[in-house]
Parts: sequence; C-alpha cells; structure tokens
Amino acid sequence: MDLKLQNKIALVTGSNRGTGEAIAQTLAREGAIVVFHGNEEGSAVEVADATASAHAVWGDISTDAGCDQVLSQTRKAVGDIDILVNNYGTATAGKWLQSDSEDWLDMYQKNVLSAVRLIKGFSPAMRNKGWGRIVQLGTIGSHQPNSIMPHYYASKGAVATMGVSLAKELSHTGITVNTIAPGYIRTAELEAGFRRRAAKKGWGEDWNDIVKKIVETEYPNPSGRIAERQEVADLVAFICSDLAGFINGQNIRIDGGAVSYV
Repeated sequence: MDLKLQNKIALVTGSNRGTGEAIAQTLAREGAIVVFHGNEEGSAVEVADATASAHAVWGDISTDAGCDQVLSQTRKAVGDIDILVNNYGTATAGKWLQSDSEDWLDMYQKNVLSAVRLIKGFSPAMRNKGWGRIVQLGTIGSHQPNSIMPHYYASKGAVATMGVSLAKELSHTGITVNTIAPGYIRTAELEAGFRRRAAKKGWGEDWNDIVKKIVETEYPNPSGRIAERQEVADLVAFICSDLAGFINGQNIRIDGGAVSYV
C-alpha cells in the first residue's frame, strides 16, 4: 500500500531506539524525510546515518530549553515539518502513598509538556500549509489504568485528553490529531525484564513460552501475544497518511483486544 508520504517531513521524538526508531524507519521507507531525535547529544546520529533521507537532532524535551533546541535544530536541518510524532515518554515506579509531588511533576514534564511544547512550536507552520499530522503515543492504561504508577497513568490520560482538545482547536486546518494507545510492546527493555522474571519463575528461556506466561499471568488478550514494534509503527505510519485523513481526535488502541469494552 502506497501511503503517499513521499517528501513529507516528519519528526519522531525518542526515535534513537525502541518503538520510536521503528516508527521513524517506517516513515522513511514510505518516502518521508525523517528527523530522528534523542534526548542526549549524539544519541540519534547512528540510526539517522543508517536511514535514507534522515537527520538527527537532540535535546532534553522534558525542559523548555531542550524543546527550543530541538525546534531550532529541526528547522535548521529541514525547515518546517509536516508530521510530528510525539513518541517520547517514560514511566517510573511508584505507588499512591509513595510517589511525591516531584514524581508527579516529572511524569507530566516528560509525557505531557514535552509534547505540548513541540506542538505549540511546530503546528503553526502546519496550519499555514493546510496539512499536518500530529500523533501522540499513549497507552491502553489511559483506558484501563492500574493502581500502581498512578502518576504515569494520569500523565498518559492527559495526553489522550489533550489530543481531543487539540483536534478541536485545529478544526478545518487540514491537520489531524490522534493518539495511538498500545498495550505491551516487545521492546528490548520489556523482553529483558520478562526474561529475568522467567528465570526466577522457571518459565524457561524460549521467548514464545515466556509470552504464553505473560498472557496467562499479566496481559490476557484474545490475540494471545504481545505487539511487535513494527505493528505499532505500521499503524502510526497509516495514521500519518492521506489515507487516514478522516480519522481525527481518536485514542486508538492496538492491544490485541486486551481492553474489552466497545
């Protein structure tokens, strides 16, 4: 399927590794000019150098100064962008009676305000062009939060709510705004964590056997597995295309059916 992204310019935050890297590479394969981003200097250079029509920028986007730096570097490298994928985000351990105000503020800086700053910086040019795509990476935890990590789930819920508000703000501009909400994704970090748990619990070393235990004990879903990074990247690329031009203001689950309400 031709997603018609040739010569569109995309910035994917947190694309120096993991799911963000897969998203950026997929957009590049579809013909987009892609800007890879990492929070630390030089962290996105290697993946950008290995990708056609790609550039690398850096800056800690949990801060105003870091976002300003990314805005400046991106404009210097490629000019105005057409697609902003706010992939960057993180979670920290915490519980209701243990996480203090600083923990909550940290999650909002990293997961919410990082996206807000870049949206405010890049969306005016999209509005002037009459075309744009803004995609937020959320989580099914915004639909079905757990009792642990309340600061993380609250911040991701804010991302989804913010996306709906922004879609209304950008009505009739040619810009769509959507949130993609994955469940478990097979990233290097997740796999390493579950392999450690498997060793302690005697689940074996075969990844397929470990996945069966993940589904049985922690992540029940009708598909019977967890997502691969590429599956999430393919959905994001589709949402960025003209083929998805009438999908707007949505919080789209990609979870194998784990969340069971209609």
